[in-house]
Amino acid sequence: MARLAALLLLSDAASALTDIEHKSFMRKNIDPIVLPGKYTSHMHSFYGSDAVTKDLPTTEELQQGCPSGENPNDMSVYWAPTLYYVNGDNYTEIYPATFKTYYEQIDHAEIPFPRDFHAVAGNASAQSQDDIDEKITAITWWCDGNGPEDRNTRPRAAFPRKTCSAHMQAILRFPDCVNPDKISEYTYAAAHGGRCPTGMKRMPSLRFSIRYDTRSAIPQGWNGVPPMQLSCGKIGEGYCFHGDFINGWFDDAAKTMLKAKGQSFMRIDGAHGNGKQRFYAKCRPKDRDPDHGTSDYHESLEMMGHH
Repeated sequence: MARLAALLLLSDAASALTDIEHKSFMRKNIDPIVLPGKYTSHMHSFYGSDAVTKDLPTTEELQQGCPSGENPNDMSVYWAPTLYYVNGDNYTEIYPATFKTYYEQIDHAEIPFPRDFHAVAGNASAQSQDDIDEKITAITWWCDGNGPEDRNTRPRAAFPRKTCSAHMQAILRFPDCVNPDKISEYTYAAAHGGRCPTGMKRMPSLRFSIRYDTRSAIPQGWNGVPPMQLSCGKIGEGYCFHGDFINGWFDDAAKTMLKAKGQSFMRIDGAHGNGKQRFYAKCRPKDRDPDHGTSDYHESLEMMGHH
């Protein structure tokens, strides 16, 4: 299993089209895909275009925002459940050292992401490894760098049971097949023998790679059940890890992405700049709806009706 995991990681690295690093710009109890118009979601950390509120935005609306990523041609918005260090009743966010989006398997892509396309990956209700299909979604947690590596002695979608010497990393892959005539219909090619079902087209494969800075958040480390919790789950578990994506790519850059076939890496440039700006400096992303919702964990539970 360890050898297989290593081969899969090497395969991912070799097939990567491009990677874009993003900074988190907001923590809030909203989910405009799953719970549009409401402030009753578990807490999420947001990356990408800041033109996102409780209401589901269009691609055009996202393109009016300010990006927290390094590629000004990508105005997509991405979010994932917030990770906390839990010490009694104190919940402190564990920030990523890096949050990167990878666009991969471009050799198989037939179309760019459709305008207004949005998707959810993972299972926010998962409570065990049986609720995870790693072969499809790639959901895994581990310690990068020098480990320690314990994925063979614990459920692979649970947090590491020993202090990470560097960062704690998670990956998550998104659906890559869509019905262009009804973009709410999407699935994974991997779930259908490596091909999209009839009537669907193949898109680039989006993957989240998040490296959490657990050394700074938990300097004393841990041994056994780690003192961490995702906003959607329980202490010590990572099963409910999931992600959301709304396409905000400008059309010219999205089409350029498809020209990268056969290459292991390509910077995606476009009319709005080159693809490696090392963070956009023309504006500062922020919460566009600061007077509503909350960034406090306990208050979010109250707003969800949990007491």
